[in-house]
Amino acid sequence: MKLASLKQGGRDGALLVVNKDLTRAVKVSTLLSPSLSPPSSTSTTLTDTLILAVENWREVYGLLNNIYQHLCEESDQDVIRNSFPLDFHQLSSPLPRSPQWLDGSAYLPHVRRVRKARGAEMPESFLTDPLMYQGASDTYLSPLEAIPLCDEDWGCDFEAEIAVITDDVPLGIKSHSAHEHITLIMLVNDISLRNLIPNELAKGFGFLHGKPSSSFSPIAVTPDELDGSWENSKVHLPLCTYLNDRLMGEPNAGDDMQFNFSELIAHAATSRSLAAGTIIGSGTVSNADEKKGVSCLVEKRVIEIVKSGKATTPFLKHDDIVRIEMRDTRGHNIFGSIEQRVKLEQ
Repeated sequence: MKLASLKQGGRDGALLVVNKDLTRAVKVSTLLSPSLSPPSSTSTTLTDTLILAVENWREVYGLLNNIYQHLCEESDQDVIRNSFPLDFHQLSSPLPRSPQWLDGSAYLPHVRRVRKARGAEMPESFLTDPLMYQGASDTYLSPLEAIPLCDEDWGCDFEAEIAVITDDVPLGIKSHSAHEHITLIMLVNDISLRNLIPNELAKGFGFLHGKPSSSFSPIAVTPDELDGSWENSKVHLPLCTYLNDRLMGEPNAGDDMQFNFSELIAHAATSRSLAAGTIIGSGTVSNADEKKGVSCLVEKRVIEIVKSGKATTPFLKHDDIVRIEMRDTRGHNIFGSIEQRVKLEQ
């Protein structure tokens, strides 16, 4: 099943069901067809927005999946009549805001390279204890929205990642059962302001200015949409990142992931429960094999320093365009593309 949010109504948008090839969509709240076995009026309200649907996932999943099947097969007149061509410019991130955004750093090749840039070695504990930070979740950028940048000297960087949306996760859940709480999967551009981060970390209290609003892929998909590419709570497909139409990297998201999403969810729920709509990020996708390229500029700069003693690739500048996408084994764009132009704020 593929879902999205239309920029319409309140801050949380309007829930859309999107067909498999991302060409048509239907606004769930418009459907009244008896053939869909519509639920009670209460359940209908629970499908107005994606956050409401995720909060009541077990109750509304069947209805949404039924709509999805009818839309893909063009087998219901009410769905066909209410569907429309999908315009990605009209979409927000699937969750325009969420209860919380917790981003891990599960790819240790990325951790090693970034720490090397700061002159720090990676502690052995990182092999057994996941890294995770809590980011801003009150606003997310839309997948085609400009990246606002106040100062190019801040060192703006993209970070291409995978993320999952959970339903309610109980306190202390174990990793072997945490996968049951994964509702949807998305891509992420976790924007970082690299030159602000060192001073913030030196304070010993975490990120703030160095981590502005992130953006997510226009489409969120259920794990079954990935077929055999979703295994052991990992996505086993290349994640492609382009800068000004130049391929920067295509590392496989299933390789070199030290902690899978079940383990990241369990780690996040160690001392507290997680509210439905919590987003858990994988961290920057990175492979040990440098031939796979990079998913962020800081890694490329570190590789350049190691090879030649100097970083030659600059951080993002005004009018640079970042594109992040993932295609299945047949070449189909699974999540739609995150495509953002950097806009220097005056």
